[in-house]
Amino acid sequence: MSGALKGISSMATRQVLAELAADWQARGGEPVAIESVGGVDAAQRVQSGEEALDVFFLASNAVDKLIASGRAVAGSKVDLVLSSTAVAVPQGAALPDIGSEEALRASVLAARSIGYSTGPSGVALQKLFERWGVAQELAPRLVQARPGVPVGSLIASGEVTLGFQQLSELIHVPGIAIVGPMPAAVAIDTVFSGAVVAGSPHADTVQRLLAFMASPEAAQAKRRQGMEPA
Repeated sequence: MSGALKGISSMATRQVLAELAADWQARGGEPVAIESVGGVDAAQRVQSGEEALDVFFLASNAVDKLIASGRAVAGSKVDLVLSSTAVAVPQGAALPDIGSEEALRASVLAARSIGYSTGPSGVALQKLFERWGVAQELAPRLVQARPGVPVGSLIASGEVTLGFQQLSELIHVPGIAIVGPMPAAVAIDTVFSGAVVAGSPHADTVQRLLAFMASPEAAQAKRRQGMEPA
């Protein structure tokens, strides 16, 4: 195979995929180049079919949609990681109580501004606010991070006083304090999967890469990056 496998992913899996790709290559695997962008952008680029991609990594339901549309190879999907949404505040700020659904709701209502992402955790968070019946009340205080911009950077800069995002995207951001995961009753967990892009001439190689990334050998790296094996 000439050149590197070309992949694309959402930002949530950027760190873990970089570590796993390096491990794969250290074990004699083929070179892999994975670009990480906003999840919506990544899905659109796979859907457009305008560039020569071999593999992509997105939330499980987004992968299913691309398989259904024929842009990914049916039967090639491999679930890789389970990523939980966590809550964070600026470093030095008082840590809010998020120990129960009721406590989290009260802390959200008390927050001056709330940051969330364009990804699956952000969509689920908006649905939670609607279920709580507070979506309209919170609307003026909600700040959605631009695609590819981590919510953690909004927290660190003081643009928001409370932020929600995948733990994997928060743990490497300086200037913030991670309060913890959302309480079990309202936990927002996302499974991220990989699949072969339709038309890739390297489908067999991609399937070997995905098999490695789903293997027990990859579990330690996933936990280092704030995720669990799927």
